[in-house]
Amino acid sequence: MENAKIADKLVKLLDLRHEPVAVKVIKKGEKIPEGFNEPEKNIRHCQSIMRARKGESFVIPAGKHACMVGASSLGLVPLPTKVKEGEFHSNLGMFDCSDAAANMICQRSEFEEESTIATVVGPLKEFKTKPDVVILVDLPETLYWLIPAATYFEGGRQAFSTAAFQATCVDSTIIPITSGEMNMSLGCYGCRRSTDIENDEMIAGIPYKNLEKIIEALEKISDGPMQKARQK
Repeated sequence: MENAKIADKLVKLLDLRHEPVAVKVIKKGEKIPEGFNEPEKNIRHCQSIMRARKGESFVIPAGKHACMVGASSLGLVPLPTKVKEGEFHSNLGMFDCSDAAANMICQRSEFEEESTIATVVGPLKEFKTKPDVVILVDLPETLYWLIPAATYFEGGRQAFSTAAFQATCVDSTIIPITSGEMNMSLGCYGCRRSTDIENDEMIAGIPYKNLEKIIEALEKISDGPMQKARQK
């Protein structure tokens, strides 16, 4: 299924407020896809996601990433010492001590240091290459329907991993890529402070390879359970 068709189906089936966002992480030795421009100013990964849901596209090399916390987790740059030791995040007042902040960093999912060279981000409907993950930003009720879609064929339960920081880079990009499973996040301090994400919005990251099954399940439940719940 073409990316434009996948995006169109997701928007219509879920009644999304924003465009699905495609993300591809470019590893060392890989070519950067054509048709993408670097942002004029340095940009955070979370900012690129929020701007892409409204139609913008970017290729963001390591030197254009504004947030070293996110860039280091994405394998673009070395992890800064102050971040690793917890000083950076504890100084923001979000942890009791630097050890607690360091424990968050220690437990985060991340790509190998300096194993990647850029991130490519844009609306899925315009993406001419195969992304690694597709990110949705929307209301909790809207993204909820991804859960019954993910469990429609095999059942079971969904387990999501998140933290106080790194909602888009770790929770919505890295974890879905490394685990091969959808992950959800309520957002984080960084994206809520630095982007236009609304207070009532959250985030879901879906491995690209899983999308056709998700759409197939959504098509089966959209006229029945989904419609009944939404018309209460």
